[in-house]
This record gives sequence, C-alpha cells and structure tokens, in this order.
Amino acid sequence: VQLQASGGGSAQPGDSLGLSCTTSGRTFRGYTVGWFRQAPGKEREFVAALKWNGGHTYYADSLRGRFTISKDNAENTVHLRMNNLKSEDTAAYSCAAGGRIILSSIRLPRAYDYWGQGTLVTVSS
Repeated sequence: VQLQASGGGSAQPGDSLGLSCTTSGRTFRGYTVGWFRQAPGKEREFVAALKWNGGHTYYADSLRGRFTISKDNAENTVHLRMNNLKSEDTAAYSCAAGGRIILSSIRLPRAYDYWGQGTLVTVSS
C-alpha cells in the first residue's frame, strides 16, 4: 500500500488548511487511516484516525474541535481539515494506514503498517 499525503503549505494563525491522503494500488477498505505529525525536535504525535469501514473517527484530545478527519469513498481519500491554525500546529504531517488496529492502539504509530511521506505545514504570522 503506497500512501500519498498532500495539501501542506504555509498559513497564518487562524487560517484553515486541508490535507489529503490517497492510496495507490488498493482501496482503504478494511483499513484504519491515521494522521500523525512531527514538529522539529519533538516526537511523532497522533492527530486523528478514521476507520474506513463504518467511518468512526478518533482525535487527539487537544485537537478535537479544530481538526476534522473525513473520507471520500469515491476518491478513496482521507481528508484532514485543520481550522483555527496555531503556531504550535507547525509540523510535518504524515498519513498512515493499518489493518486490524484495535482501539487501544489507534494512537500509536507502531500500530500502522504503511506510511506516506510527510507534508509540511507551517503556521506563522
């Protein structure tokens, strides 16, 4: 499974940005798709995840309400909408996918089998 993340860029505090994660070679059916981010000098951090079958969503507590993860069945794409961006949202954002991820592991990078390259989001005034 090859993943492709796109949509990063520069934004000012308070702006919104959208990221997309697509896959080639197969669909996301049966997979959990997650977004993680890593800021310079910091560990990789869970952002949000979505179970493709059923569409259940999960968020980092600190981001719930500002970030929204969703899917587009027709485009086989997972989106991450980021609103009211803050400087601390600056990071490289990566999408990942894994099969049979249990809920207790959904926030753990090691639970995911496939990773796309990061897309950089920079929030500054």
